[in-house]
Amino acid sequence: MRLLLLGGTSEASSLATVLAGLGIDAVFSYAGVTRRPKAQPLPTRTGGFGGVPGLVAYLRTEAITHVIDATHPFAAQMSRNAVAACAEAGVALTAFERPPWPPRPGWTRVPDMDAAIAALPEQGARVFLAIGKQQVDAFAARPGNFYLLRMIDPPEAPPALPDHACVVGRGPFTQAGDRALMQAHGITYLVAKNGGSDSAVAKLDAADALGVRTVMIDRPVTPDRTVCHDEATILRWLGHETDLGV
Repeated sequence: MRLLLLGGTSEASSLATVLAGLGIDAVFSYAGVTRRPKAQPLPTRTGGFGGVPGLVAYLRTEAITHVIDATHPFAAQMSRNAVAACAEAGVALTAFERPPWPPRPGWTRVPDMDAAIAALPEQGARVFLAIGKQQVDAFAARPGNFYLLRMIDPPEAPPALPDHACVVGRGPFTQAGDRALMQAHGITYLVAKNGGSDSAVAKLDAADALGVRTVMIDRPVTPDRTVCHDEATILRWLGHETDLGV
């Protein structure tokens, strides 16, 4: 067995520790979006593969037999590429996917980023954008609002938002901390992706406590694939369940 772990989530990092402890021959892959990714206990590569053809070539060159897609639920293109490449290369694939957050009263659920922008007032709102850095500039379509941005890395260039503030930090965050942050900036709207992570739920609890309106972006659709929701199921899929007594 030789395994490729497509990472970028806390679940991927936890699984990497388990795989390393079991002595499984595995490679951890980062997309390269974050400038200072967390160190892993497995050999690590960083960067894209070059679409489906590049990933197929990598799987064959590296003699990969199993792929675990533990990327972020919104890394939909990578997940689609993994499904297509593994099918072409004849490699076993499963997704290690955390369940989404269940809907809460008062949420405005939207299918994508464009719909999230449309759900905001044209002016006067004070918006906490908890969406990462890649699509922040799209909110320039609502220039009359204030935007609070939270990112893992400082932005390389100023966001294209007339009125904004940026805080840099890596979770997990606390409800008390997020509540204080929202109060300090007078936040009236929260825009978030339904990532489903326990380490990121604090902002939802803080928004509820403060009466902040939440615009929740639903996960993108991914192709049919085998899905596991915990490490024990992953190990059963790999055939290593007895190693941890599960």
